[in-house]
Amino acid sequence: MTKARLLRLSVVLVSIFMILLIIVYWDNVGTAHFYLHTSFSRPHSPGAIAAGEDWETLPDVDEFLAKLLSSSLKQNSSIPRKTEQLLVQGSNKPVLSNLEENVRGYDWSTHKDRNSLDQEKLQVERQRTLREFCANSSFTFPTKERSFDDIPNYELNHLIVDDRHGVIYCYVPKVACTNWKRVMIVLSESLLDQGVPYRNPLDIPREHVHNTSTHLTFNKFWRRYGKFSRHLMKIKLKKYTKFLFVRDPFVRLISAFRSKFELENEDFYRRFAIPMLKLYSNHTNLPTSVSEAFGAGLKVSFSDFIQYLLDPRTEKMAPFNEHWRQVYRLCHPCQIDYDFIGKLETLDEDAAYLLQLLKVDRLLRFPPSYRNRTASSWEDNWFAKIPLAWRQQLYKLYEADFVLFGYPKPENLLKD
Repeated sequence: MTKARLLRLSVVLVSIFMILLIIVYWDNVGTAHFYLHTSFSRPHSPGAIAAGEDWETLPDVDEFLAKLLSSSLKQNSSIPRKTEQLLVQGSNKPVLSNLEENVRGYDWSTHKDRNSLDQEKLQVERQRTLREFCANSSFTFPTKERSFDDIPNYELNHLIVDDRHGVIYCYVPKVACTNWKRVMIVLSESLLDQGVPYRNPLDIPREHVHNTSTHLTFNKFWRRYGKFSRHLMKIKLKKYTKFLFVRDPFVRLISAFRSKFELENEDFYRRFAIPMLKLYSNHTNLPTSVSEAFGAGLKVSFSDFIQYLLDPRTEKMAPFNEHWRQVYRLCHPCQIDYDFIGKLETLDEDAAYLLQLLKVDRLLRFPPSYRNRTASSWEDNWFAKIPLAWRQQLYKLYEADFVLFGYPKPENLLKD
């Protein structure tokens, strides 16, 4: 009888072990075949990871899964990788209309890397500012105090994971995210062109870049790993290098308005422009297509857009669209300890430095500079006709992004 019980117990334990192995290994994105190329991530060192150490703060299940991942790293460290070849940089670039070129502000000229910034000190300062305000109890904003476990899965859809190189990127729309997504596709080899992974980021069509099925994001973990999804997220957050790029919040709003409402965008016209024109410009019987509306001179004004953002009914209907949602709501900087904070204002320098730190600068270069012509100096002109009270309310709405990422308060816009 005792032997039978021991046999049943052994079968159960072996079954559980095999299920965990399948969860870890059976991942078509390469969960068990990631390669850590980073040496600057604060929570760990590559040596500690390879040895399966530094897990004392993790729960038992996390520790078990972490050791599985660590052992797979050692087993696969000698496997040759196709991506460790110098990539030939093509001259391809998207074909844009003159209007789109003008509004989006692409600049495809070549810019030499500038070393005027002390990148290491800059990163220390940016991370220090973020940590200080996250820890400052007198500075509050919505969702600040919640833990990572409290974040719903659907709010983790901006965290893109590259298991091959141990990288997590939180993308922020209107902050060069198209090209950073292209970089992540090349690194993770998550998209093929005639059966071969893309090598040059600019070869990847824009429509594929923003297709949600292209990227492995945290919100997809539940479907893959079930109840172990949060455990694996925490392990990857501890082991992987995490980065994001940000931008002056008001300039980002201007850029979002220009690209979504000054260009003919059918989806944004129907979902957002029609309600704005009805609510804030008193238009009725609006055309059903954006081309008809533009032909009739019916366009959302910047004033309409600001009213929409400030209208309390907007958030009650649905959360802000990602193009104007606050960065702290997209990337959860007080719950996730980012290793690198880049800024659009210093994109060339930051991108080059980050790729060096990730040790992938021999694999690819960041695509030619994306210099959006929506410059900070434009703020005065864009907000000139916006009432002072609205500007002050708008600042409060985006204050956390200004403060957490070290952007100066736009005093000239907030006073008479």
